[in-house]
Amino acid sequence: MNIKDYLRLDDRQQERFKKVYDKYKKLYEHPNNCVPMIVARVAEIGLPSWEERLADPLVMLKAELDNLRHHLEMEDDCVPTVRVEFGTAQIAAAFGCKIFIPPNSLPAAGSYVLKNSSDVYKLKMPSLKAGWYEKLCDYTEVFLENLPKGVHIQHPDIQSTFNTAHLIRGNDIFLDFYDDPEALCTLLDTVTDYMIKLVPYLKGMISSDREWFFDWGSMWKGTARISNCSMHMISPDFYRDYVLPRDMRLMESIGGGRIHYCGTQGEVIDYFFQNPLISGLDYDGNYHDLWDISKKAPDKVTLLQSMSANSQTVQRLLNGDWPEKRNIILNIYVSNIFEGKKVLKRLKESIPYV
Repeated sequence: MNIKDYLRLDDRQQERFKKVYDKYKKLYEHPNNCVPMIVARVAEIGLPSWEERLADPLVMLKAELDNLRHHLEMEDDCVPTVRVEFGTAQIAAAFGCKIFIPPNSLPAAGSYVLKNSSDVYKLKMPSLKAGWYEKLCDYTEVFLENLPKGVHIQHPDIQSTFNTAHLIRGNDIFLDFYDDPEALCTLLDTVTDYMIKLVPYLKGMISSDREWFFDWGSMWKGTARISNCSMHMISPDFYRDYVLPRDMRLMESIGGGRIHYCGTQGEVIDYFFQNPLISGLDYDGNYHDLWDISKKAPDKVTLLQSMSANSQTVQRLLNGDWPEKRNIILNIYVSNIFEGKKVLKRLKESIPYV
């Protein structure tokens, strides 16, 4: 099978996506004169196992292309992108953490390498091909050679400084805030220094564009996304004092990007917004209110909220009660394509300022 012919974007679809890209750019360039973007997500069914995808780049690419078919049929605002999916522990693996692959699941960190806080002073800076990164490079080359016309590659998962430090040090990192803050800061700085070198390298594999990147089926301003999932496990004050300065240094060095946060704390989000180069934030809609976050978010920050089609948030939007903030992206989980088309149509008709 010729993968390039496996999924074709006809001329009409190519023209539609040009308009979609322009609409995404307006979220950042004209945040008060844009319209929300809506992506409908249908559950994966009938795809190869992760063991099969992790063993063969063409199998992974074909599965990624299959995931696009729902979006092409629904004609939502999902951009045509694929991703080399190696899980969340890739930076940790570069520092020496073993990788564990659960049954039919993405790889995860299976060990930590710093048994004592003082071990950080012996930690060596990895090469850019350490851990799984040489395999990532190989998979990316196969993807690039076989991409159908009009399909792009999303940025690989990179996590964030603290998420990665947590994997490298293990749960004892939470005691280090009290028992050995100097070693903690050294670890955070070491991971940040590595990411500052790593992110442009990874971005260069997939694109020469230094202003925009693709992630989660959307288009974002900047270079990459960092995932701050572990922030709900420390106090907001610890984030402000220890992690935020490193997040800011990283964002400044790579040219900005978005933050992912799946935790429960609202106060830490306020500190995220203090990062001057954050262009976007996605968060868990089960724990945070779209209208509250919209009031707090700077104009230039695009928000992404995920929720089910039958959530109270969607029902409120369908009644015409939309936030004043316009630069938002909605990820709506639907049970099938028919429901997706219906929800997309109703939501777009309910937007009061279109």
